Amino acid sequence: MANPVIPGFHPDPSVCRVGDDYYLVCSSFEYFPGIPVFHSRDLVHWTQIGNALDRPGQLRLTAGTASSGGVYAPTLRHHDGRFWLIVTNVAEGEGNMLFTSTDPAGPWSDPVRLPGVEGIDPDLAWDEDGTCWCTVAGVSQVRIDPYTGETLEAPRRLWSGTPGALAPEAPHLYRVGEYWYLLIAEGGTERGHGVSIARGPAPSGPFEPCPANPVLTHRGTDRPVQNTGHADLVQGPDGSWWMVLLGVRPRGGTPGWHVLGRETFLAPVTWADGWPVVGEVSPALPAPPWPLVPGPVEPGRDDFDLAELRPYWISVRDRPEEHCTTGERTGWLTLRARGGGLDDPDVVFVGRRQQHLTCRVRTRIDPAQGRGGLAVRLDEEHHYEIEASEGEVRVLARVGPLRTVVGSRAVPPGPVVLGLRVSDTPPRDARTGPDTLTLGVEEPDGTFTVLGTLDGRYLSTEVAGGFTGRVIGMYASAGTVHFDWFDYEPPAP
Repeated sequence: MANPVIPGFHPDPSVCRVGDDYYLVCSSFEYFPGIPVFHSRDLVHWTQIGNALDRPGQLRLTAGTASSGGVYAPTLRHHDGRFWLIVTNVAEGEGNMLFTSTDPAGPWSDPVRLPGVEGIDPDLAWDEDGTCWCTVAGVSQVRIDPYTGETLEAPRRLWSGTPGALAPEAPHLYRVGEYWYLLIAEGGTERGHGVSIARGPAPSGPFEPCPANPVLTHRGTDRPVQNTGHADLVQGPDGSWWMVLLGVRPRGGTPGWHVLGRETFLAPVTWADGWPVVGEVSPALPAPPWPLVPGPVEPGRDDFDLAELRPYWISVRDRPEEHCTTGERTGWLTLRARGGGLDDPDVVFVGRRQQHLTCRVRTRIDPAQGRGGLAVRLDEEHHYEIEASEGEVRVLARVGPLRTVVGSRAVPPGPVVLGLRVSDTPPRDARTGPDTLTLGVEEPDGTFTVLGTLDGRYLSTEVAGGFTGRVIGMYASAGTVHFDWFDYEPPAP
């Protein structure tokens, strides 16, 4: 079976089990709606069932919110008959907040704000007395009232991992047997990432570290999955233990470029002398010892024939209905420009995460009343697009301070099919990039006319920085444009 179990830009996974069902959430940063929610019956096959933060009243991301800002590291738990979701919005004036729901598919509540909880990566745990403990990166802890957001004491320092290790973060607190376990990430979310753990007699400690820490890291190895960390523990259907975590798949030469962002992986866990032992994190996952339950397969093609967009569609910072609708022209998605194009923080954009190392994407656009097209976005300063206006199509590239027109051609008036192909780059030397992006026009007879071929390394985290991954979608840069369909085609199995 393939690992990652949730490919593409799905970092900082947090998971909980309720009966025979599993639910998982991830960070979403500057994208709206925020916090994708997934469901599984087997820990292997995951289906997105919604987004927890799908209303402006829940998620405020202004144009001043930087890319890779916004929503960081949620924790999902089930307690006392309801689901609890705690998260940090690092946008100015926001901070930590808590949401609840009786159905993880939504709707979720308006936020309960936590002004007394400082720091990112908040965690929730309840002890036998019903006390709610909130632990944050650093690592510090405070008792809270989760219904009101009130802190009930001053924060206390706990255990912060390996002495001198960078960025002790992503804490999760669990009761397993006679001990309370404190699981954290350390080493930073780049190549030095790892997972360490400590245990103690109570939620507040004192905590003793595992003598085998870090219990997971791929730093300094040649393994195809790197940056392993930010983990959460869960029991499988048979009572065995498993870990969800983030990792990346760097490719190409040196230093290696990962383009899909940090993805959600699964690894087996056993216990020895009261400590977890993490198994292999590899692209091939051994079959678990229980029946697999594949969920529905999300179609790669969207004909925009529903009143609401499917949950995998995301936009940059917000999605006002007056700028994005399927109700203006039946069977079409209509985007109405606001400001400029992809260089601007308020771009009107609707995309989906790139989830495969190679893929083909096409869309049919009617640009008669404006200008827009098909784009691959990492942030405002790193994106490639093929853009149509009445009578012309052109390929543009933005890399840092440089912006250029790569190629162009005239097209007849009316709708046109724009295309993108992501393919492997043949090895050349140590500088070979991870992949190649080819942009062009699909002719009426189905042939593909290439207008630009670009190195994929410039749309990677190692070049652009930040915490996100590629998102491929449609945008409007002037006037009003309509999209008849969007087709995302992964490689053949």
